[in-house]
Amino acid sequence: MDPKAACMTDPDAPYHAHVYYDPAERSAAAALRDDFGRNSAILFVGAMADGAAGPHPIAQYEVHFLARSRDAVVAAIAATGLRALVHPLTDDDVADHTSLAQWIGEPVDLDLTVLDPPGGNQGIPRFGLSDFQASTGPSAPST
Repeated sequence: MDPKAACMTDPDAPYHAHVYYDPAERSAAAALRDDFGRNSAILFVGAMADGAAGPHPIAQYEVHFLARSRDAVVAAIAATGLRALVHPLTDDDVADHTSLAQWIGEPVDLDLTVLDPPGGNQGIPRFGLSDFQASTGPSAPST
């Protein structure tokens, strides 16, 4: 099955959420991060990055989960009022962050030039293990 089609039908398809926050929202973002960390359906919760990292121009952290948990993850984020990008993890990093993505709240202008080319998505081998910061440089300390 085409990976892009699988993300819409396969309950085991990998997903990411990038939860964004500003300084005034940091405590709410940290509380949600802690909640995700206690949730057995969440496979990985990344460190809070209090500045630009990768394609993300503002503070955020990354959450890894399977498609079967998508609705619950979206609802948990939406309940906080925080902004987030939720997307499947396919072999096309640009499509994942654009046409296949769902925004919760006001979208953030991403730097798409730093994303992996189609067929070379480095998010796939690190799924459930680490965030992109860990693979590209030091992570911000978590709270």
